[in-house]
Amino acid sequence: MQQEAPGLRTTPLNEVIRQAGAKLVDFAGWEMPVQFRSVLEEHQAVRTRAGLFDVSHMGEIRVEGQGSLALLQRLTPNDVGKLVPGQAQYTALLTPQATFVDDILVYRRDEQRFLLCVNASNVEKDFRYVRENAAGQVRVEDASSEYAQLALQGPRAAAILGRVADQSVEAVPGYHFIEGSVRGAPALLSRTGYTGEDGFEIYLAPGQAAQVWLDLLQAGREDGLIPCGLGARDTLRLEARMPLYGNDIDETVTPLEAGLGFMVHLDKGDFLGSAILRRQKERGVEKKLMGFELTDRGIPRHGYPLRAGGSEVGCVTSGTFSPSLKKSIGLGYIPSASARIGETIEVIIRGNAVSGRIVKTPFYKRPS
Repeated sequence: MQQEAPGLRTTPLNEVIRQAGAKLVDFAGWEMPVQFRSVLEEHQAVRTRAGLFDVSHMGEIRVEGQGSLALLQRLTPNDVGKLVPGQAQYTALLTPQATFVDDILVYRRDEQRFLLCVNASNVEKDFRYVRENAAGQVRVEDASSEYAQLALQGPRAAAILGRVADQSVEAVPGYHFIEGSVRGAPALLSRTGYTGEDGFEIYLAPGQAAQVWLDLLQAGREDGLIPCGLGARDTLRLEARMPLYGNDIDETVTPLEAGLGFMVHLDKGDFLGSAILRRQKERGVEKKLMGFELTDRGIPRHGYPLRAGGSEVGCVTSGTFSPSLKKSIGLGYIPSASARIGETIEVIIRGNAVSGRIVKTPFYKRPS
């Protein structure tokens, strides 16, 4: 059995994922499973059946009180005011320069209670940022230690969860949630995910997570449900063009540059960075996060140089061999003048120029 790495934090599922044979790695200071079987097998399970992920390293921040909506409206570009209780929203915490502090999910539990799901590497930074910007009757609490989180993803996910949830989940719309229970364990059941497939993210108390994990695997055994790690999570999210903080987005780029204009609601009023985003909307951006596929052999990796028009223009932010498409794909920032579908690019792989072309994204869409 693998020994626990010194200095790394562990999730409440550490023991059961070890027993399942997980290969463990350091991810943002957490000991996390990168794979159980193979990345390819786990990827295909999610695309065709279902996969179960331990994502308990993610952070949760409570924002509550009379000023909670106003605070979130100021810090994020999406319109939190449009959310009804029981609805979730993908958005971002922005700097005054309109760049990413983090990309987050906002859950509206009732009129004055919100829960934010934030990236594991940014929990302390995000909590401090939200709290420092809070004023008046707003309570901001880092609730990360109160939650474990499981992600059940794939076309059979709803049916599997329905066997163990104490409420019906089939009718929950996308980006909505219910506060119910799984085999008696209180849980927030959210129809969201990071794979491009249907599925649920399940928030529950750490002490009950291991049993729910085992119950879900048992309930989904005949459907082909298997445990999955961060390796498959990365190939799945990239195929769906879901950005990764620290690779594709960070404090140097705006949502408009990152191709996430759907989350920018300039009509809701002023918010941090709104003036900059308004100018970018009017004048256009200088660079864009574009998808590409390689037409020659090779696998693009984060940091590999990108060439367009014979000149180096940036680097690959995310890249992999797509198990679904059977080709190498990636993302990278391209000057707007060259950021056209069909445009030829080159990726420099170990000193060799490998040809590719800019393509429309997402690379993969699940069947309707």
